[in-house]
Amino acid sequence: MGEVVDGKRESGRAVLGRTLKFLREQAGKSLGQLAEETGYDKSYLSRLESGERLSKVTVMEDLDGYYGAGDLLVRHWQAARFDAFKDQYKEFMELEATARVMWKFTLGVPGLLQTEDFAREVLSGPQTTLEGEDWVEEQVAARLGRQYLLRQKPEPSVRIIMDECAFRRRAAVPKTWEEQLLRIEAAALWPNVTLQVLPFAVGLHHHMAASLTLLWQKDGSGVAYVEGNAWGELIEEPDGVLRHRLSYDRLRDLALSPSDSLAFIRDVLEEHRS
Repeated sequence: MGEVVDGKRESGRAVLGRTLKFLREQAGKSLGQLAEETGYDKSYLSRLESGERLSKVTVMEDLDGYYGAGDLLVRHWQAARFDAFKDQYKEFMELEATARVMWKFTLGVPGLLQTEDFAREVLSGPQTTLEGEDWVEEQVAARLGRQYLLRQKPEPSVRIIMDECAFRRRAAVPKTWEEQLLRIEAAALWPNVTLQVLPFAVGLHHHMAASLTLLWQKDGSGVAYVEGNAWGELIEEPDGVLRHRLSYDRLRDLALSPSDSLAFIRDVLEEHRS
């Protein structure tokens, strides 16, 4: 938790930066020495300490190992990453971080499965943002950080239904697209993930303009989150959650089976390679 300063809570990024500086000074290292010994750019490390940048979680894992700090920096990073998202999304992310069961329907490749290069292309396109490179890199780091959820213990049970359009709107760079397809193929084989494809052949459906996520916690409580272009709505009222669960069930019934979905993904990969 951040400290309250002048009536305002200190940001997670500021707390992380202060911790990074404390550990470096306790180790008796200058920024130059730290850069030389870790291989990270000195100016980059300085911006992390000042709270100007959010790193990838792997950087914090490296520095935790360097300082012998256990998982201190990773835990601070998990709090700091919320600073990169809009307020309306933060409550959903907090619930997502503790969910034991996740059901997702997406029109595109879900952030939980995106590769770094694919995420960067999605976030840096002119139709997406007019922000600078630093903003894009921060958003990429935060998006990749959400994938940490799939590695935590106990692993959540995850079901993802992807609309076929996710496989037809390719990345501009062939290598980026191939690596993204390979990531999706690999995820379809993870023991805690069930992946299905909703084919164009089913025709029109009731979620053509928005994604849907359902989350259940250890105590059985559930929420639904519906997200469209530049908007999102968190539904906590039981009747609303039930309505969206039934909606998801209909999509699941229309989708290809997990085994047929895996075959579909592999066919798309072969088409791309040919």
